[in-house]
Amino acid sequence: MAAVFPLILVLIAGIGLAIQPPTNAELAKVSGSVVLAALTSFLIGTLVLAIAWVAMDRTSPAALKGAPGWAWLGGFYGAGFVAVLAYAAPRLGISVALTAAIASQLVAALIVDHFGLFDVKVEPVSIGKIVGVALVIAGAVVVRRG
Repeated sequence: MAAVFPLILVLIAGIGLAIQPPTNAELAKVSGSVVLAALTSFLIGTLVLAIAWVAMDRTSPAALKGAPGWAWLGGFYGAGFVAVLAYAAPRLGISVALTAAIASQLVAALIVDHFGLFDVKVEPVSIGKIVGVALVIAGAVVVRRG
């Protein structure tokens, strides 16, 4: 039961991820720049997070001093994802772009979990997990072929 609330939040966030590419693609179309669209998206996101941080958290930024170097790369990945989806979504369609992204995310997640990379708990790859990811990849192919 404790996992229900986080699951609901993830489902809502997933809806946001599905509508983020077309909104950013529209910014790219209007401005003529995928990079400006992604930057605008991140500036707005940064503002929202800054407001949430001030309103709810206020953890000192000094707490980040102990973070390993690789932990600072999340924004890099996020920026790349947002920019690539703003570019790819109008060319591939949202469903194709997102199923391809989800398939690659799951393959990477299996690798990260299996080897316990980035200090995550080791979760060995199993036949069931491989079948599940294979089904998602097959789904991506089916979505692509329409």
